[in-house]
Amino acid sequence: MPITELLEKNCRLYGDEVCLVEINPELPETRRVTWKEFELIEPERAPYYRREITWNIFNEKANRFANLLLERGVQKGDKVAILLMNGLEWLPIYFGILKTGALAVPLNYRYSADEIQYCLDLADVDILVFGPEFIGRVEEVADEIGKHRLLYYVGDSCPGFAEDYISHTANCSSQSPKIAISDDDYAAIYFSSGTTGFPKAILHRHRALLHAAQTEQHHHGQTHQDVFLCIPPLYHTGAKMHWFGSLLSGSKAVLLKGANPEFILQAVSEEKCTIVWLLVPWAQDLLLALDRGELKLEDYQLSQWRLMHIGAQPVPPSLIKHWKEYFPHHQYDTNYGLSESIGPGCVHLGVENIHKVGAIGVPGYGWEAKIIDTQGNTVAQGETGELAVKGPGVMECYYKDPKATAEVLHGDWLYTGDMAMEDEDGFIYLVDRKKDVIISGGENLYPVQIEDFLRTNPEILDVAVIGLPDKRLGEIAAAIIQLKPDSTCTEEDINLFCRKLPRYKRPRKIIFADVPRNPTGKIEKPKLREIYGAAHLVATQSQG
Repeated sequence: MPITELLEKNCRLYGDEVCLVEINPELPETRRVTWKEFELIEPERAPYYRREITWNIFNEKANRFANLLLERGVQKGDKVAILLMNGLEWLPIYFGILKTGALAVPLNYRYSADEIQYCLDLADVDILVFGPEFIGRVEEVADEIGKHRLLYYVGDSCPGFAEDYISHTANCSSQSPKIAISDDDYAAIYFSSGTTGFPKAILHRHRALLHAAQTEQHHHGQTHQDVFLCIPPLYHTGAKMHWFGSLLSGSKAVLLKGANPEFILQAVSEEKCTIVWLLVPWAQDLLLALDRGELKLEDYQLSQWRLMHIGAQPVPPSLIKHWKEYFPHHQYDTNYGLSESIGPGCVHLGVENIHKVGAIGVPGYGWEAKIIDTQGNTVAQGETGELAVKGPGVMECYYKDPKATAEVLHGDWLYTGDMAMEDEDGFIYLVDRKKDVIISGGENLYPVQIEDFLRTNPEILDVAVIGLPDKRLGEIAAAIIQLKPDSTCTEEDINLFCRKLPRYKRPRKIIFADVPRNPTGKIEKPKLREIYGAAHLVATQSQG
């Protein structure tokens, strides 16, 4: 069953119920819009503190865009790219694309103009839909990308090089276009994080999207009464596939713009959210605000909040221990996945396994996993190897890149590039990215293990460990440490703290600086290696 049928089902069952709420806390609270007003005032043309739509309006908007695309000649298998910030327009546009049989191609909102053009060309995109935040970047390459593509603008004051999405869709039918779509049809192209040059295009079928929804609901038990708070960007498989649990249960979701701790607690309280997906930095910031007394739990209505789950990067056990001190009744889950495995859930901890915090967990619903050596053989329990996964959400291929596809797809198995080990109870622990392993004096150092240790220091807010070149050892471990506000911790203090580690695992260089993370919470280690690797090399050469 294609994912679009879930939207149609929700209209039949819950048509007049609110399905999506958008909150922008930085705008005046007086500007609120209910679903009854939504169609009358064209809310896309002005920012509002709070907007909401029902399942019926969601579906009508998707149908209007689908019919517009069909009028403009879009056919099954064509590609339509989305370059928008989170908002009420994002998901109806996504579903409008799918309803035509075309492929949705979400783009990272951090892409430069060159990266936008590269991705449009790589994915053979026919139409680009973009918002006001991207006018400058799109305009830089508009002459080139507009030669063979339509450009639709979502917002006020449409630039001259694009067509106005709002006025064009207003005149289109709100009835379903009734295009026949099967599970085997292609549905979407997502892009990899691009940590090694330009990103790769990841091709998925409709059956993968549906399985993501089933996996999410199986893991987190969404019911029609749940309310999901979504903060991460919808272009990423993680955020959207977690929302698919709300789609499957016909329940409400809240799109929050901004991850300020006060914004999060206020949204949970006002919208009666029951499920919140956080990234590690946001959870850390919230705990710090509570520690400092800047926020008080008793000022908010939080009793309905039942589940907090985290994904996208390794989760320090110390963070969850601290979290449970403030929220002892919360269920907790860790989700592991890749865009190549349609996002989160191919491995997950499980809410019943909080005693195993630190592990990424066990194979998710409908998934298998194994840990292999360089020849593809399963390693012994307790040994480190590469994690491989198999299931209905594995990608079809890297679009137009058979060489890269062959490197990671081996039969039905996806080789993740993540190093892992399995304990005696069958729980998988993420050791590190294969390419991030540091080989120092013949010893393999796994940065995640060192980072987890350093995060137990109460003075440290965030940390990243990278390898730097060394003439004698090949590489040394360097710790980039972001201290908590007002901390007076010194390099000597860190070195003393690290004496608890085996000597070969101790960082040989300490750098106090901010730790950069991408929109999905992953540490940007290529950027750190670029910044500090060159400087370290110059310093060592001058010493030599």
